[in-house]
Amino acid sequence: MKEEKSSVKLLGLDHLRALAIIMVFFFHYGTLFPHPRWVYLSGIIGWTGVDLFFVLSGYLISSKLFEEVARYGKISWKDFFIKRVFRIFPLFFLIVGAYALFPYIREAEPMGPIWRYLTFTQNFLLDNRISGTFVHAWSLCVEEQFYLVLPAIVIVLLQFKIFHKGGIYLLIGLFLLGFFMRYFSYTHFVQPYSGSSEFNYKWSEFIYYPTYCRLDGLIFGVSIAAIFQFLPQIKEKLLKYGNILFMVSLLMVCSTIVLNHNMSLFGSMITFPIVDFSMAIMVLSALSPNCFLYTLKSRFTSLVATYSYSAYLFHKLIIHVVQANYKALHLAQDGTLIFILSALVTLALSFVLNRIIERPFLKLRNKALATW
Repeated sequence: MKEEKSSVKLLGLDHLRALAIIMVFFFHYGTLFPHPRWVYLSGIIGWTGVDLFFVLSGYLISSKLFEEVARYGKISWKDFFIKRVFRIFPLFFLIVGAYALFPYIREAEPMGPIWRYLTFTQNFLLDNRISGTFVHAWSLCVEEQFYLVLPAIVIVLLQFKIFHKGGIYLLIGLFLLGFFMRYFSYTHFVQPYSGSSEFNYKWSEFIYYPTYCRLDGLIFGVSIAAIFQFLPQIKEKLLKYGNILFMVSLLMVCSTIVLNHNMSLFGSMITFPIVDFSMAIMVLSALSPNCFLYTLKSRFTSLVATYSYSAYLFHKLIIHVVQANYKALHLAQDGTLIFILSALVTLALSFVLNRIIERPFLKLRNKALATW
């Protein structure tokens, strides 16, 4: 019976994972090639898909760690990294190798230093003009750095027997640090370029991409996991209002239309926390038995969620290659058919990669966990 509940609970998160990758696809399609029929959705709302991914990652990863803490009073650092390495590295290294070996498939030139991709440090001092290929890996860098630091923090807090109180103070401190870092980065590295052609690039380089400016979503995800594991009374109260939480989250997401990439000092400081908080409420709603997302079954969203990681890595490459061959395909470059073709090819490639790379490596992971 417990397994059934766990299975049902994940349905809501599958819907959100599918929504996140669809939003990201829209956004990058509009960025690579402003499609007149989709530019509004891609430009105004699509960029928030990565924030939804951050909240989901923060919740899912920390949930497993907190469950270990509650059950055993400790965590296995070795098991944690075995799971992450076998899940993340194979496909990631494949696409880095593909970009390096086949310049034709690059959606932009030039490609940055390989070591920055392989060490997941690409998101620091990232200038699109110098390192235009595979820019969207910046978000994966943020998550990998989070995966590296989170278990270390948990181990230290447990070692000093301050896990609960220390964890609360740390989350609050990191959240407040984000405001300070965005303020400091803006006033010192972005504002001096106000009114110049450099401004947008500097804003992305010092505000949008760096980990220390984008921790809000991960912090909210970790907070949800902590509440669910250690504060069951609060969890029970929150989950009573699933559909209401979902409607509130939608209203807050709509506020991003006003905040959309607001590059003022005020906008730079508050936009990401507001967007990420709205996504956290949406995740809460998807975990509530009283929300329609919790039990809604959809083969489509289940498949898209399953292939979301490979789709995230490869979708810009596919969009570029399909668009580059629109004449050979006898399609209008700004037509709906080429947009649909890009989406279908992305989904098809994700399916293939899931079968030939992701699944085999997940089996290897299970063997490694059992024997190492």
